[in-house]
Amino acid sequence: MTRPARAPLHLLSCDGGRNMAELVARLIERPLVSAHDRWFACGEGKYVIHENVRGGDVYVFQAPLGPGQGSVYDRFVMLLHAVEAAALSDAAFVTAVVPYFPGARQDKRKGRAREGISAGLFARCLEDAGASRVVTVDIHNEAIAGMFNPARCRLENIHLTHRLAGWLAREGLCGDVVASPDVGGMERARGYASALGFPLVALSKERDYSTVNQVLRSTLIGDVRGRDVLLVDDIVDTAGSACSAIEELKAEGAGDIILTCVHPVFSDPATARLQAVADRAVAEGWRFRVVGATTIRHADAPDWYVPFPMEPLLAQVIRMLNRRGSVTGVERSENWVEE
Repeated sequence: MTRPARAPLHLLSCDGGRNMAELVARLIERPLVSAHDRWFACGEGKYVIHENVRGGDVYVFQAPLGPGQGSVYDRFVMLLHAVEAAALSDAAFVTAVVPYFPGARQDKRKGRAREGISAGLFARCLEDAGASRVVTVDIHNEAIAGMFNPARCRLENIHLTHRLAGWLAREGLCGDVVASPDVGGMERARGYASALGFPLVALSKERDYSTVNQVLRSTLIGDVRGRDVLLVDDIVDTAGSACSAIEELKAEGAGDIILTCVHPVFSDPATARLQAVADRAVAEGWRFRVVGATTIRHADAPDWYVPFPMEPLLAQVIRMLNRRGSVTGVERSENWVEE
């Protein structure tokens, strides 16, 4: 039975999230509302909506990273402008759709450092701008949901594990053992291992938190000798941890290696590091691929990179939110049927 919509559905997009929004709009069969970012010569910005969204269920798309201009902070502030514009246009509900949540790795203080907690800061900014919900994908720490005041705004964290694991299996990109690059990622890797029916191994990393993205050493827990490995992570930034894990797995006798992540950030020198691994794989006769979800897009990607399209799941989640349905049911369904 089809559930009634809680309000008329409207899709808006900031410039950074337009590719994603256009794909979702086609899947939902709804046009994007006419709107645009505007930047002034002094560096200030604003967001202008050209159609009536009063009383609507509005979804505002933004990609903090990806092709196009603007830093993470520029794009986040433009998202705030867009959310506020929708709220001040008397939308009934305003949802910020941000698959890669900025600041998610800054969710706590490490040691006794005098630093802020940016994940909480960004959550409060979205609440104050007028968001009633934030949709994100596999956020780095699910405890960030507790940084939102549920009376004002709620975090909807979409899990890709079931869909991505099935897609990897169909594409022949899953190996025969699942590895986590660190003990902290074991629960995530266990989900993939369970979905695929594979054994699980992990690498225990010792980090130097006085230096950004620095791993001192890693130790393998489990056996990969003669096995093809699916190395699972949520974020690949500079790829230092990933390449260190690959080096360790190869030293322990692993065969082919598929590195998969939800958020392929690929800050410099990630591409060069991964290219070096790809070159080594060719020279030594084993297969290497990197799979990244389209939470972050990369133009002119190398041949070892394989994008996983997450927009169909995102479209289904938005439809279910609009109709007050089960998001968990959508996440776990390969063949989604509207109820």
